[in-house]
Amino acid sequence: MLLMDEPFAALDEITRDRMGIELMRIHARFRKTVLFVTHSLAEAVFLSDAIVLMTPRPGRIARVITVDLPRPRLPEMRLTDAFARMVAELNRELYRMMA
Repeated sequence: MLLMDEPFAALDEITRDRMGIELMRIHARFRKTVLFVTHSLAEAVFLSDAIVLMTPRPGRIARVITVDLPRPRLPEMRLTDAFARMVAELNRELYRMMA
């Protein structure tokens, strides 16, 4: 298992995309579970097969959302309607949880 806590947070968007693609390549090669923490909804959708939404303190699992976008995922996927819908769903769910 590979644990990553916001590893790309300080990177510019292009470098972040490149690192995400490299992470997906490594994952495809070694087939290990990756637990990736991010506050970026778009990054979560782009990299994930499943997204776990956590509650505020105390942190508990509130919902698990399956990302059913095709692989391989290239940066152009961020421009698709399906990608935008998935990010919007996450956004709505987070606002609902925080209300």
